[in-house]
Amino acid sequence: MTMQYTPTNHHEDANPYGTASDPAFAPECAEQPTAVHRRSFLARMGAVGALAVMGNVALPEVAAARTPARTSAAPKVSVRRAVRDDLSEATLAEAITLIQAGRLKPSLLLRAYLDRIGAFDDTLQAFNLVAAKDAMAAAVASRPGSGILAGIPLAIKDNYYTAGYKTTANSFIFQDFVPPFDATAVARLKQAGGIVLGKTQMGPLATTRATTPSGVITTVNAWSPANPSVDPGGSSSGSACAVASRMAASSVGTQTGGSITAPSNQQNLTGLKPTMGRVSLYGIIPLTYTRDHPGPLARTAMDAAIMLSVMAGEDPHDPRTQGLPAPADYVRAATPVTKGGTVSCRYPTRVGYLPDFLAVTGETLALRKKFLEKLDAIPGISVVAVPFPDEWDVLAGSAMNDVRLPERSEPFLPTMRRDLRLFGVSVTSWLAGALLGADEYVRGQRAKELFLDRVLSEVFGPCDVVLQTDPSYFDRVGLPELALPIGFTAANLPVGTILGGQPFAEDRLLAVAAAYQEVTDWHLRRPADPADDNPPPATPLAGSGKAYSRTAAGLTKPPVARAHRGRMSAHQVHQETE
Repeated sequence: MTMQYTPTNHHEDANPYGTASDPAFAPECAEQPTAVHRRSFLARMGAVGALAVMGNVALPEVAAARTPARTSAAPKVSVRRAVRDDLSEATLAEAITLIQAGRLKPSLLLRAYLDRIGAFDDTLQAFNLVAAKDAMAAAVASRPGSGILAGIPLAIKDNYYTAGYKTTANSFIFQDFVPPFDATAVARLKQAGGIVLGKTQMGPLATTRATTPSGVITTVNAWSPANPSVDPGGSSSGSACAVASRMAASSVGTQTGGSITAPSNQQNLTGLKPTMGRVSLYGIIPLTYTRDHPGPLARTAMDAAIMLSVMAGEDPHDPRTQGLPAPADYVRAATPVTKGGTVSCRYPTRVGYLPDFLAVTGETLALRKKFLEKLDAIPGISVVAVPFPDEWDVLAGSAMNDVRLPERSEPFLPTMRRDLRLFGVSVTSWLAGALLGADEYVRGQRAKELFLDRVLSEVFGPCDVVLQTDPSYFDRVGLPELALPIGFTAANLPVGTILGGQPFAEDRLLAVAAAYQEVTDWHLRRPADPADDNPPPATPLAGSGKAYSRTAAGLTKPPVARAHRGRMSAHQVHQETE
């Protein structure tokens, strides 16, 4: 039986101006998030589909209600005592605050991560490659003020081009590929002072949880390292594990069908999948042209905001990024609003939930209901029930989702003709894409446009943000999503949820998440370290402590796993694939 949640409505008058989606909401003194005209976004997403086929279609601009250029300044946050005792505990924002104030040398922060990689990555298998020597040289040379990410070590998913380092996408096809340039997103992170610490494990060609090309399981969930059957989330498994296990300050992943939000939910992180085109895909090995989204996996809403503020923006190499509203000030959006000791949401927001959100049982139901209660108690946020749009079951069904498969197969057709074995354990979905009929593809594209229209007009009629139970719904139509932690099971495994937003409204998602995280501490909880006979000592802010003999050094490949984790079959991968 579907459970119901009844909002308390104890703060009905907290927003006397209505909501941001209400045309009457326009007082000059009220902050407003990014808003775009829905019809122009609908037209643009239709053109993106044409671009995938034609390759040279000019995309229509998205008309925005407000398009001022907004820049994000470096945050200044309070630094917790736990960080002073162990630098690996620092959030990205805390590390930036310390570095910019001259209180932390980037080389010391990097040492804390390299010690942990050397000790624990043979168990966790988060990295495909660790560039310890180059990262340390960059950390020593880094200077405060040279960029918002100056001296910050970052983990990069192994489908992002990295100049001079292999980019394999965990596949046979790219196993020896060394790109001559950085992906646009990586270049921007480096220009902001970020340091490439290493490349992370992923599902082969971004299809499922991290495995070798032949299906041998690599990355485990940081919260259950001794039990590889606990899903780490895919395909950005290594990016999530590296951050959750305190081996990197933040990371980047890609999402085509939940590959940022799922690992974030599984490993207690805050992951942000931006609107299609907000971040350039240039220099990222593709999976599906109209559904691939790059974005950050981070510890907090503020950390995700910092990463997005650097990654976002127009790129002449990617037409999907052009003609869009200017990026918002994401750091400001993720800065909690506190007055008189009371936390409120920066933007008045109606958070909706569809009928399936509470159609669960047990611990998940209890945690979701507590989440709604906590959210509804925050001034500026109201929780509302939202009915399914017309024909939701058909439009959101798996048959309509299969139209992504030909886009996956088409760029690789020459490789498929040459040797199917190069696709390894993920070959089935490539074959399925090559065999999908033209009539099914055309029908699916029409359904996708109708689905987006229903979401924009019916789902976002009564609400501004909607809770998701399946991230693929919004992946299909390019809308933004943010994953965040909401509690733990009795077995101490994380439980998260996903906020879905309107086009380019990442700032509103960040504001809601930041307000919730200001009144809860789920996002600050860390997993216990894997069992080890010689664990690394903590690296305190004071910089004292002995050198660790097993610290990662040089340019290292993945260590041999301590125990066999099993293997995924082609059938299993096809069932779980994006």
